[in-house]
Amino acid sequence: MDAQVAGFPAMPAVPAEEPAQDYSLFLRRDPAGQAEMAFAIEGIDCAACIDEIEDAAETASGVVRARLNYTTHRLTVGWDAKAVPQPAAVMAALGKAGYRAYPFEADRLEAIEHATSRHLLRCLAVAGFAMMNIMLLSVSVWSGNVTDITPETRDLFHWLSAVIALPAAAYAGQPFFQSALRALRARSLNMDVPITLGVTLALGVSVFETLNHAEHAYFDSAVMLLFFLLTGRYLDHAMRRKTRAEAGNLTALKATTANRIEADGTLVTVPAAAVKPGDEVMLRAGERAPVDGIVLTGTAAVDESLVTGETLPRKVEPGEAVHAGSLIHDGTLRLRTTAVGEDTFLDEIERLLDKASTARGRYVRLADRAARLYAPVVHATALLSLLGWLLMGASIHQAVLIAVAVLIITCPCALALAVPAVQVVAAGTLMRNGILLNSGDAFERLAEVDTVAFDKTGTLTLPEPRLAVTRDVPPGLMNAAARLALASTHPLARAIAAAHPGAIPVEGAREISGAGVEAEIDGLPARLGSPAFCDCEGLAAQRAEQEPDASLVAVRLGHQSAVLEVRQALRTDAVAVVEQLQREGRHVALLSGDRTAAVAPVARTLGIADWWAELRPAGKIAVLESFEARGRVLMVGDGLNDAPSLAAAHVSLSPITAADVTRAQADAVFLGDKLAPVATALHVAAKARQLMQQNLTIAVVYNLIAVPLAIGGFVTPLIAALAMSGSSVIVTLNALRARNGAPAAKEVA
Repeated sequence: MDAQVAGFPAMPAVPAEEPAQDYSLFLRRDPAGQAEMAFAIEGIDCAACIDEIEDAAETASGVVRARLNYTTHRLTVGWDAKAVPQPAAVMAALGKAGYRAYPFEADRLEAIEHATSRHLLRCLAVAGFAMMNIMLLSVSVWSGNVTDITPETRDLFHWLSAVIALPAAAYAGQPFFQSALRALRARSLNMDVPITLGVTLALGVSVFETLNHAEHAYFDSAVMLLFFLLTGRYLDHAMRRKTRAEAGNLTALKATTANRIEADGTLVTVPAAAVKPGDEVMLRAGERAPVDGIVLTGTAAVDESLVTGETLPRKVEPGEAVHAGSLIHDGTLRLRTTAVGEDTFLDEIERLLDKASTARGRYVRLADRAARLYAPVVHATALLSLLGWLLMGASIHQAVLIAVAVLIITCPCALALAVPAVQVVAAGTLMRNGILLNSGDAFERLAEVDTVAFDKTGTLTLPEPRLAVTRDVPPGLMNAAARLALASTHPLARAIAAAHPGAIPVEGAREISGAGVEAEIDGLPARLGSPAFCDCEGLAAQRAEQEPDASLVAVRLGHQSAVLEVRQALRTDAVAVVEQLQREGRHVALLSGDRTAAVAPVARTLGIADWWAELRPAGKIAVLESFEARGRVLMVGDGLNDAPSLAAAHVSLSPITAADVTRAQADAVFLGDKLAPVATALHVAAKARQLMQQNLTIAVVYNLIAVPLAIGGFVTPLIAALAMSGSSVIVTLNALRARNGAPAAKEVA
């Protein structure tokens, strides 16, 4: 296969011991022109792996960034624009760190994750079965020790427990043992190392105690510890798979094949990846668009809920855009392809979702650093406990038992789950409300907002113009205008046509460039277009004085004529959202580059006292800086001229319809035609930050209480396992409260 694909140079030769592989099909260029590739990573067991994997990847030649999505186990690596991408070098660097990497393919990853889930479930079942049977034997020993059990019977029960526990632990502990071995081979420590040591020492001490006819053995503690840890790991894995499934709904919307129209007019079904920009494709009812394209011929009702959030189908006509993933309800369309593969709108949303899960805020980084230092601290604490008790005259087995309890009770599960659990739940809540994060610390910064500044056009208003109320226009004249509008692709004509979806196209309609559309309706000459084209200049002048912010379109049918107003309509819930923000004590401002005559009515309707019109980008930044002197500002905008102010604000949002550069500067984007996601983002962020702080506090307080008790010899390995698992359950349950962070629909409807 030719390695010169998509503008990338051929891959340099890999070492002789590795089979050569062409990675060029997996490479792409980001908006900055840098080479980028996604890898799937095996061997990720905890959030503390994130920094280790990213640091290892960044040691490869030419790599300038590496970001791991903990939820999908997807590592995105970017090379310097001048460097030759070397995926093999990245994979080798990760291999030295103890992680297996390969080019990211959704189907392959899903198969591996399914197998991992089944293996974890089998391990959990084995540990649970063994734990229950060993506990039955242990209860008999505990009750017998205070009554009349004979030493021979007690030894028998201990040996029966060993027969059950040792093979069960060897199988059920594989997820932890394998992870610990990978870390040790890479000369590093992860959270599974103290777990493995704790389980191994507990089993070893129990065998020693049984050989010496002791009253107590700890087979039950070791297996119970594995059971609780496997429960937490399986639930964490299931939660991440569910989150991936939500994000993977986008992948399900991708069509795998396309009906390409060849030069001779024949229709050929080809893989979607084989379609190139400029190719023509045919879409029929029931199919999903495999590419972004412009309609050449045909009309159809298209479900674009992915793009706009609107569940009602939209009627598309020649000249209009159709995005990949859109579902054709009826009709047939012929498209000219404008974007394919990873350049489509659908893949852009998918990359935004990936960024949302990949990026990590201040609290996540804090937890990662703490977890990274945790393993050596735990080992040192256990070792010092062992040596301390030996120096104080304790027996070897008593000192070892205390060290085992320390290793078990300080298992850093609660710390590792403290922030990622909240982030996953909160990100899912935002996703369900049509908000896609583009910055990891957006949670923290959104929670600090006390001022919200809106742009007008395309933000407070809908991006597409709407026809104003036409009660004073005769029905017959309005029907003629709607029918004529169907023959034009002009945005104002589309607004008129959209207001009357039941209109029937006029046969023989002729569009005159720069003027309008003319035809004959019921034997009468009909025109739709500029006031001059329709001989309505006087009427239009009067209306312009009354409605200076509206675009005027004239219509004439015979001797009847009227002037229609087309304007940017406010988002349906804009008034309610602004009122909600003001009730919460937030200052709301309007910053627009539009004319004063157009901005003033919008500010008045929304009840915004502080508004600016005719602002250039530098002017918007100056206003934001004056706000920042008093508090924290959220900027919401969509235009190209808003990009500098979005970057300058403390935190920023933009609608998904915003310009590419603007979306790149925003910390989050929202879908749909409503403004409610702005209020939702603020509510969810405030709740998420509160829960992150609570979880970190819980993890720290737990260790401050539990560790001294374990060092003091007041905690047995069994109690340590219960305490450790309890803290993880508390942290996880607390994180689930982030699902309730969104405001009630009636508050912002």
